[in-house]
Parts: sequence; structure tokens; C-alpha cells
Amino acid sequence: MPDSEARTAREEWGTRFGFLMAMLGAMVGAGNIWRLPYTTGQNGGGVFLLAYVLLLFLIAIPGLMAETMLGRYTQKGVVGSFREIVGDDLYSGLSLVVVLVNVGVMSYYAPVIGWTMYYAANSLLLTFFQSGFEAAAFWNSFTGSPVLTVGTHPVTMAAIAVVLAFGIRRGIERVVKYLIPFLIVALVAVSIRGLTLPGGMKGLAFVFTPDWSHLLRGDTWVAALGQALFSTGLGWGIALTYGSYLRKYDDVPLGGGVFTAVGNTSIGLLAIFAVFPVVFAFGLEPASGAQLTFVSLVKVFPKLLGGQAWAIVFFLGFFAATFTSGIAITEVGVTTVAEETRLSRTQSVAAVVATIWLIGLPSAYSSEFLGAMDYVFGNFGFPFATLTIILLVGWKFGPERARVIDVNRSTDLYVGRWWNGIVKYVIPVVIAFILGYGAINSIGTENQTLMMGGIALMVVLSLGSVLVMKFVSEPTPTESTSSTVQRGD
Repeated sequence: MPDSEARTAREEWGTRFGFLMAMLGAMVGAGNIWRLPYTTGQNGGGVFLLAYVLLLFLIAIPGLMAETMLGRYTQKGVVGSFREIVGDDLYSGLSLVVVLVNVGVMSYYAPVIGWTMYYAANSLLLTFFQSGFEAAAFWNSFTGSPVLTVGTHPVTMAAIAVVLAFGIRRGIERVVKYLIPFLIVALVAVSIRGLTLPGGMKGLAFVFTPDWSHLLRGDTWVAALGQALFSTGLGWGIALTYGSYLRKYDDVPLGGGVFTAVGNTSIGLLAIFAVFPVVFAFGLEPASGAQLTFVSLVKVFPKLLGGQAWAIVFFLGFFAATFTSGIAITEVGVTTVAEETRLSRTQSVAAVVATIWLIGLPSAYSSEFLGAMDYVFGNFGFPFATLTIILLVGWKFGPERARVIDVNRSTDLYVGRWWNGIVKYVIPVVIAFILGYGAINSIGTENQTLMMGGIALMVVLSLGSVLVMKFVSEPTPTESTSSTVQRGD
């Protein structure tokens, strides 16, 4: 061992603060910076936030408690957890789908991290303040250059590999303990500057003024539901994987559930305060998504007093948000490979990162391909993974058993029987509704082909995963024995 610190057979988070920062880093990403402000403004402002918060506490927080509990109880990654709960049942084969979805998502999210890294580097070089600089031309030049977009892809994956190679405590925890507080400070600083701009308060009025006519609209509640579920990363395998490194006496309901969801929402609200006052102060288009960040805001910084500093703070914070999410998504695969093969952690990191880099090349090369991947995995991959994990807790493990023997262990927030019905019935029905709603809404639109391709991909992945887990994977004697062990009850 390189140091004298005694290590357990399985790593653990060094501090509760480190775990909480890791969970926040995993959930707060690009979508929090540009999606929540716009979605809030377009769906009734304060009414949308009211619906969002209600659904956050009703569904997302109980679901995160269930997923985190699963990891802490089994002390294993996604595949190991499924095997321990259901043994060699065919259902355990679906665990591989959850891992593959994470790999697929990371293949197109890594290029996005590369974008933020490129802009963070150029903010440090003061490129945006050079004479004759044109933000739109700079963006088009960057996205139209395969040398740059493909070139930043391996740099991103190499940086993530370095962090993951150091492990949970010395790698992930050490990084997020600095990056997440920095992100919060950066958003607060930009918010203060934005609110002091002439006309900046109009941005907050646009977002927060309640339009009660949206209260009874189905689209408002569907948008709030999607934001509550997917901005918190429920069911992606991240909370399960990070939870598997918790100590037995750590608090799951508060740490894995309430703090993660509320912290994620708070940073999303900070993004609203940071972005929208600037947008309205300078008359920008609030509905331009990624263009808002990489083109519109870049135009604004040179007009601000001390604009160089604000640009550096904003883009470094933005990079921190995407980078920590990338670390978490990749860790799902790394933990699984390290546990299910004879590869060391370092070798597992190399294998997973190399795989993501390879299949991510098309997304790094083509923004159209990246958009198609985002549609397929965002609308069908993530909901299917979420449904798979929640059904494991709700119908295989049993919510009452989970609540009694693990969720309420060493907690300051007692979870009552109301949790059982939410995990067993409400969340699965909601996820199934989202899957069906997305599919039906795409019929007759330009996304119909992608919808059919997405459903076909999930079917193929499911069948392939079940076959692989049944005929290829050969659990060691230790694993075979542990599959029948029921701990804590």
C-alpha cells in the first residue's frame, strides 16, 4: 500500500460531506444550467415550480432513498446487487441493461463535457475579449471542426480516467469536495452580478411570476415530472453505485434522498438567478438552449464590468458541473467491471473509459448523431433503467423489508409505511406513463423513426443482456454463496 492508511476490503466514502458532494456532482449537470430556467419559464413560472417541488417530494426523494438503500444493503454495484437480491433469476439479466444505458449516455455526454472544457480554457485565455471576436462564428467554427470536437473527446475521457483510477476516496471524493462548492460559489457570484444589471429583475419575473392557467394543463405536470425524475438521476444506477460505498451507519433517507434532491433543486434555482437576469438585461432569447450558453452569454460577458472574471467563473463552474456528472456516470460501469471480472480497478477504469471513448467518436464528430443518441437514451434508456431498478426494490426485495432492515437504520428521518406504496406502485406507474407518453407523442412527428429505433434498441439490449448474464457470466463460488445470503434481516 502506498500509504499507511488501513483499508477495508471495499472502499468507503471518507466523510458524509464527500458522499453528499459526490451525489450533487452526479445529479447537477448541463441540464440544470440551461434546461431548468427555460422549462420553468415556459410552463407557468411559479406554478411549474410548485408542481416540480410537489413531485420531487412525492416521487423523486422516495425513489432515491430506495436506490441508495439497495447499494448500501448489498455493498455491490448494479449487477452484483441484482444478483444478490434475485439470484440467478432471469430478472438479474436486466441489470446489465442499466450499465449499458450508462455507457451509452456517457458516450454522447463526454463530447458535451469537451465543449465546456474548451470554453473554460478559452475563458482563461480571454479569447472572448479579443478584438473582432464573434461568438456565433466561434461556436460554429468549434462545432464544425472535427479536429476540435473529436480532439477534446479523448482529453475529457483521460481526465475522468485519472480521477477514477485513484478510487472513491482519493479520487472522486477529493475532486468533488472542491468542484461542487466552487460551482455553487460561481453561480452565486454570477447571480449577484446579473441581479444588479438594469432590467435583470425582469428575468426573475419571467420565471417566477405564476401563470395559474398552467395549473390544470397536462403538459405542465408532465414537464415537472420529467424534471423531478431526470434532473435527480433517479434509477440510473448512480445512487445505487455511490450508495454501495456508504458505511452501514450512514443516513440514507437524509443523505441519499432529501439532501440530494433538495441540493440539486437549489443549484438549479441558482442557475435561474445566474442566467435569466443576464438574458433579459441584454434582450437575449431565453429559449435557445445550448446556444444560450455558448453563444448568447458569451456575447454578454465583454459588456460587463469585469467581464473577464465573470466569464472565467461561469465557464469553470459550468465545466465542474458537467465533469462531476461524467465521473459518476462512468463509475457505474467501472464498479461493475471491477466486481464482475478479474480486472483490477485501474484495468477496469481503462477498459470502461476506452469503450466509452470508442463508441463516443460518432457523437464527438456529429452533433446530429449526438442529438439522436440523446433522444433515444433520454426518452427510453433512462426510463427503462429507472423502471428496472425500482421494480427490483418494489417487487423483488420488498419495500417493507427494505424500510425496516435498512432505510430506517441509523437515520434522523424516520420513513413510515407511506413509502411502501410509492415505491411499489406510484413510481413504476409514473415511469411506465412517461415511456408510453413519449412514444405516443412522437407518432407522426420527425422523431417517429427515432422512437421506433429507441424501443427496438431497448428490446435488443434486454434480450442480449439476459442471454449474456445466463450463459456467459460464471459467478465465482464466493459469489454463488453470497447470492443466497440475506443480510440484516
